[in-house]
Amino acid sequence: MKKGDIYEGIIENYDFPNKGSLMIEDRKVTIKGALKGQKVRFMVTKRKSGMAEGRLLEVLEKSPLEDVTPSCPYFGMCGGCTYQNLSAANQLKLKEEMVKKLLATVINDSIKKKFDWAGEDIDSVWEGILSSPDYKGYRNKMEFTFGDEYKDGPLALGLHKKGGFYDILNVPDCEIIGADWGKILDYTLAFFKEKNVPFYHKMRHEGILRNLVIRQSKATGEFLINLVATTQWDKYVECDACLEGGMGELTQDAISLEYAGKTLILQYTMGLVKLASDKDFSSTIGGILYTENDSLGDVVQSDRTILLYGKEYITEEVMGLKFKISPFSFFQTNTKGCEVLYSKAREYIMSGSVKGKIVFDLYSGTGTIAQMMAPVAKKVIGIEIIEEAVVAARENAKLNGLSNCEFIAGDVLKAIDLVEDKPDMIILDPPRDGINPKALEKILAFGVDEMVYISCKPTSLARDLKVILERGYEVKKVCAVDQFPMTTHCETICHLSRNVV
Repeated sequence: MKKGDIYEGIIENYDFPNKGSLMIEDRKVTIKGALKGQKVRFMVTKRKSGMAEGRLLEVLEKSPLEDVTPSCPYFGMCGGCTYQNLSAANQLKLKEEMVKKLLATVINDSIKKKFDWAGEDIDSVWEGILSSPDYKGYRNKMEFTFGDEYKDGPLALGLHKKGGFYDILNVPDCEIIGADWGKILDYTLAFFKEKNVPFYHKMRHEGILRNLVIRQSKATGEFLINLVATTQWDKYVECDACLEGGMGELTQDAISLEYAGKTLILQYTMGLVKLASDKDFSSTIGGILYTENDSLGDVVQSDRTILLYGKEYITEEVMGLKFKISPFSFFQTNTKGCEVLYSKAREYIMSGSVKGKIVFDLYSGTGTIAQMMAPVAKKVIGIEIIEEAVVAARENAKLNGLSNCEFIAGDVLKAIDLVEDKPDMIILDPPRDGINPKALEKILAFGVDEMVYISCKPTSLARDLKVILERGYEVKKVCAVDQFPMTTHCETICHLSRNVV
């Protein structure tokens, strides 16, 4: 076997995330995007000792798991919903198999070392996978990218094409968002196409339009729309005169903008407001914002954010609690799925003795979990690196009448040293890459009796779990939650207790 060779074979195994594998000439070949049970043709792209990687060229025969016809017009072109050709039951089956297999090695090794443990393998603690209530229209946030459909092609606004970094696919009829989202996308694209406003070229670092970030409250139906662009307007647009009349609904900050493209920004804003007044638009717009982003990296960030219209937040409801969601606040992207996730997390937390104790909620976002625990805990302390989310968390605690929640802005690695209180229980909900190893050591040094770890990336959980179990903890219960239907992703919740000798 050598690089460039082409083979055919049936995918025998499937690992997270979305990696099929088979044996060729006593060598394991991993092929991203190949599904277990498919007969595929592939090209060898990398060869190393005992292993190889291949690029999928063609699916010759479908997998038995592929039991439905995708209804989304973008399936196969969009890199998002990989599993639209699988029924909900088969999606759950596949995700459970992947996560369980990934965690089994770590958990099984730990169990074998504990002679007083009744079980023999992961089955003694595994609780399966929980389904999302919705499989379509479930997203409450999406980040869309401006670009071109192909090199030097027409302006596009949507999602990256499958396997591509530059080409953008327009997706107004995407099935995991609602119909009104598509109308916002269509209007935005048509407006800037007509005005010949260029998108930001990542390689040349030139251009204006970068992203359109849309959030919608499932509780109120309100949209929060954020146009993200560079400050390079003067290179492409002649200085605009101030709009005359019709600006009563805009904020004073919007009217005071000092951009060459000021008129275009305000015209766009007023066009969105008019769009929302149409009888076939079923939702409302709570706020429209404009974010300056001159960073070189391909990331949505704010150098400055200006409120153009309405208010700078929407309000969401989860498990009887209200939460103000601002443009850069972390909040679970599937509201109803979030209730499933947090209900299970609360079950794990409440199975321990929380009443009257101090709880640390690390990587707390807008304070959702902290506020669920507040009614029974003595005190809940949340730490979150995004200051805007911390501000929102404090406001949310007041909104929900909770006085025993404290939220600290800072990196967990450093901020945890500033807290005088010592925790009795710790809840962890880190970003996709998991917990900084140094931060994990500080967390484990508290020696709390119980922890609950919520993870959106099972591979990060498996890595951190190995360290946690080696430091004297054992898994009491673990389960997966399908927070992201149609995609390869899911959440995992793990309940851990300290093995007191």
